[in-house]
Amino acid sequence: MAIECARCKAKDCYEGKDCFGLAGAAMKGYTDRELRSMAVSGDIEADHYMKLTRLEEIMLYAKRMGMNKLGIAFCVGLSREAETIDRILTKHGFEVHSACCKICGMDKAKLGVKKLHGGSGIEAVCNPVGQALRLQQCGTEMNIVVGLCIGHDMIFTKHSHAPVTVLVVKDRVLAHNPIGAVYSDYYLETKFGLTQG
Repeated sequence: MAIECARCKAKDCYEGKDCFGLAGAAMKGYTDRELRSMAVSGDIEADHYMKLTRLEEIMLYAKRMGMNKLGIAFCVGLSREAETIDRILTKHGFEVHSACCKICGMDKAKLGVKKLHGGSGIEAVCNPVGQALRLQQCGTEMNIVVGLCIGHDMIFTKHSHAPVTVLVVKDRVLAHNPIGAVYSDYYLETKFGLTQG
């Protein structure tokens, strides 16, 4: 039976076991920039464990990596949050560029996307490729996802020229806290048919 990490109770990898024999290949796969990223991430974890919010970690990481131009790719439904994040980052010395999901104002019909509200008028489609292109025009060095729709986040990440991190994952039902469904016994039982055990 194949080992599946999520089902493993031992987690011997935490103590140095290479269950899949991939350590050598993985080590060869890291570029110099990725090794620097790993070192900076490790320093942040070791020095600030349980002390910084994710937004504070993003700022510290960017500074230590020498990234000054930051991009925000956000959902129009989180415009207020995106503006606040922009203000925080700017106040801390970053040059911030942002791209709303409705950038370019393209009609959903042109891409064969079902309308949310129906009717014959134009309904702008979310445009993650356009967001990535706009942030590339600005020369961002890291892009931050703020509440892009499922699927759109993947397209944006694929097309982003800069590394991407996620600050907000969209979940309209759970106030953008999707892990809440995993922590809730009610959701586990009624929505997913699981019991805590």
